[in-house]
Amino acid sequence: MERITLNVFNIAGSPFCVEAEDGERVYNLIIKAFKVKKGVELSFKNVDILTTAFLNTAVGQLYRDFTEDFIRQNLGVQEMSPSGLVSLKRVVDTAKIFYKDPDALKRSIEEILGE
Repeated sequence: MERITLNVFNIAGSPFCVEAEDGERVYNLIIKAFKVKKGVELSFKNVDILTTAFLNTAVGQLYRDFTEDFIRQNLGVQEMSPSGLVSLKRVVDTAKIFYKDPDALKRSIEEILGE
């Protein structure tokens, strides 16, 4: 599958990728590419700050719409900082658990909080 590169800095319009709304724009562009049978490379060149809120909306919710294998084959990242890679792994691991059984994660949180 042909791949396109999405420059996250350009999409967010800032080196600070912290807002869920910016992540939503990235997510929508990924979905658009997938629908026309193109893989995506996310370039994080010039991104200085990256939050899990941004990553959850940009990447995490893909696990609601696509299989893990499809995402692994069709989505890549470039030029992401080591701390960004750690955050991305955490987001992906949580998304896989959540979208596999959304109620299980909710029950677990409620159990931890004693509710």
